[in-house]
Amino acid sequence: MKAIEIREPGDPDVLVVAERPTPEPGQGEVLIKVHAAGINRPDVFQRKGQYAPPPGASDIPGLEVSGEIVAGDVTGSEFSIGDKVCALVAGGGYAEYCVAPTAQCLPIPDELSLIEAAGLPETYFTVWSNVFDIGRLSEGERLLVHGGASGIGTTAIQMATALGHEVYATVGSDERVKAVEALGAKKGINYKTQDFVEEIRSATHGKGVDVILDMVAGEYIGRDIKALADDGRIVIIATLGGSKSPFNANELMRRRLTITGSTLRPRPVSFKAAIAQNLKQRVWPLLSSGKIKPVIYATLPLSEAAKGHAMMEAGEQIGKIILTV
Repeated sequence: MKAIEIREPGDPDVLVVAERPTPEPGQGEVLIKVHAAGINRPDVFQRKGQYAPPPGASDIPGLEVSGEIVAGDVTGSEFSIGDKVCALVAGGGYAEYCVAPTAQCLPIPDELSLIEAAGLPETYFTVWSNVFDIGRLSEGERLLVHGGASGIGTTAIQMATALGHEVYATVGSDERVKAVEALGAKKGINYKTQDFVEEIRSATHGKGVDVILDMVAGEYIGRDIKALADDGRIVIIATLGGSKSPFNANELMRRRLTITGSTLRPRPVSFKAAIAQNLKQRVWPLLSSGKIKPVIYATLPLSEAAKGHAMMEAGEQIGKIILTV
């Protein structure tokens, strides 16, 4: 099969088309003939040599795919050979065929194309796990999303809004402010021209938000604390602004605040399977009804994976960049 290899750590041009053996599914796994694969920020980190695959995972980049189950173990599952699915994988997505744990596959809502479905797993699993499971966003609570125009951001805004929450989002331009507000955010905040702490305190009449989904970290954490309501939670999912974060620990104690975080890729199949079931029950009906929808910024052929990475690093996109096979 054709696949995208990382020739060596480096810039996007180290992504090259190569011939690889078609992988074979094991127990509890299926082989998917890939129709499309999403590009995600962890793929960029892996390409740079900053995020190695978990032990046993494919070294081929790509964490989410859509396509057709053509072989494998579907015993006890809702799937049959020939079904169209989307799936979260620990690697191997940038290829013509990909192995996925059966429990990490989800049916594709009739209303979505295979290209749109390829933009679901990584962001939807990540948002559900971090905002609702770890962050415990509950009825009546407010959410702030940093990086609101990213794949994660556009997903978090739509999902939380559809589930009845007031959502705010930081973005890097006035154009993106309009985009995130069109997706349901109560207020988009241009972090280049506005202070998000002041904007949040003003918009919430001094109360602050209850959960912050933070992919920046660095000096943002100290500012996040000022934007939080008492008993609020910060969930860190990336450190684009740096891994060291000065903050006032006394304020943490006095206001009962929580700073936590997670990475999804190395978690066991059983953990991801539980997320898949929550998504199917709580979120897939929202996709079927059209209340939420993946935002696709661009589609590129698999052979142009390098162009997709360059596009992501330039910060051009609003939503997802998808590779088609």
